[in-house]
Amino acid sequence: MPVSQIFIFDTTLRDGEQVPGCKLNTKEKLDLAIELESLGVDIIEAGFPISSPGDFHSVEEISKVIKNSVVCGLSRAVQKDIEAAAQALKHAKRPRIHTGIGTSDLHIKSKFNSNREEIIERATQAVKWAKNLVGDVEFYAEDAGRTENEYLARVIEAVIAAGATTVNIPDTTGYCLPHQYGEKIAYLVGHVKNIDKAVISCHCHNDLGLATANSIAGIINGARQIECTVNGLGERAGNTSLEEVVMVIRQHAQLGFYTRIKAEQLNPVSRLVSETMRMPVQPNKAIVGSNAFSHSSDPYQCFQWKEERPCFL
Repeated sequence: MPVSQIFIFDTTLRDGEQVPGCKLNTKEKLDLAIELESLGVDIIEAGFPISSPGDFHSVEEISKVIKNSVVCGLSRAVQKDIEAAAQALKHAKRPRIHTGIGTSDLHIKSKFNSNREEIIERATQAVKWAKNLVGDVEFYAEDAGRTENEYLARVIEAVIAAGATTVNIPDTTGYCLPHQYGEKIAYLVGHVKNIDKAVISCHCHNDLGLATANSIAGIINGARQIECTVNGLGERAGNTSLEEVVMVIRQHAQLGFYTRIKAEQLNPVSRLVSETMRMPVQPNKAIVGSNAFSHSSDPYQCFQWKEERPCFL
């Protein structure tokens, strides 16, 4: 079986920072970004430059020091947002602008007071603006989990034609069941004629506790990037947990996937993020919780107490 790389897109410094009390200063973001690059993260979403001078400065400073990982800045489908992101990323060796707009009927009508055709026009225009500034453009279809598949396919086909190199399919509200999210990715693979020109990305939230399962369903059905955070940090119930998806992929080699993540660094990075963001890890958290190191009398348990680390690390 051919083995495919799954790109790890870490948004701890952007989406993870939306947890109340987890706001980071520039030095803290910079220190964590360096550790994320050392961990093997492929893409670091460093912040949302237009949101504040502090976030702009953090993205700018991270761009200066990161050598191997892609550095990404978030924007809305607004020209000034996109220009601010490009300016903050000007020192990055591998810059990416992440822009997008809501695509569900609920967002189109209630959030934008718009219609489907106008949203496609706004989406493609945003991608074109970004593409004129950087070569690597990711488009997010906010609330894709509740977007009707046929319309979502039209949006994705249009933004790829406009220059998007990655297309992000967020389950923004953590609504989908794994089979539903997997079927959505499979639908795009089967119905977007230029889908081979872009990487499909999973961005799942954990409101129903299904973010990891949905992300794995996504890659099984054709996605090749997972957007996640260390310790599963994020607004509301959190984002997909980086350490969980990495270890699922590592433990289930029969799936035919691998990541560049250095598994032996997961626990140190987890502790650093917990301390820096002032957010304790629950003891029974999968992979990095303290109970994962507890002794069990069952010799067939995966965790080896004497080594004080999970045996799969």
